Amino acid sequence: MKVRQPLLGLSALLAFAACDVALGPSYRDESVNIASSANFDATRYVGRWYEVYRYPNPFQADCPGAIAEYGFSDAPNELTVTNLCLNAQGQVTDRITGTATDEGLGRLSVRLQGVPVAAPYWVLWVDEGYRTAVVGAPNGRVGWILNRDPDIPPDRLAAAREVLDFNGYDLSQLQRSVTP
Repeated sequence: MKVRQPLLGLSALLAFAACDVALGPSYRDESVNIASSANFDATRYVGRWYEVYRYPNPFQADCPGAIAEYGFSDAPNELTVTNLCLNAQGQVTDRITGTATDEGLGRLSVRLQGVPVAAPYWVLWVDEGYRTAVVGAPNGRVGWILNRDPDIPPDRLAAAREVLDFNGYDLSQLQRSVTP
């Protein structure tokens, strides 16, 4: 496996999305209010998440799929983050690590190695069992549907799509990700 710093993938994109740099289109109608998960529990979010759907972005162009792993940190209100890039065959080809600070109400601030700024990472929804999550950013340039397993059940996929739609995201631009 190649280790490259920084991998501009799942959370690295969010770091740049926080800046006013051109990252491509916004997939969200910014006139629609965006709401993060008020009942978010960072300790239940810990573990492995498979990216099952995403909005296209330039930083994942060479990364058709991704896995995000969250762990406990010694720092208060902070999680560790490891993002793994998957190739078209679902094999891990790259990784980047960092931290996610829990700012409350499902709003995390993600800082990755080699990326100069932290980025807003909003958990818009997570199901009761913490099996499926919808993540986005207020500017709408990124968005993901994550699941604990590579295959997402139809009912939770439908719920996740409804959350994106409710938050102003254009569902026609959502793309299936490669999963192992």
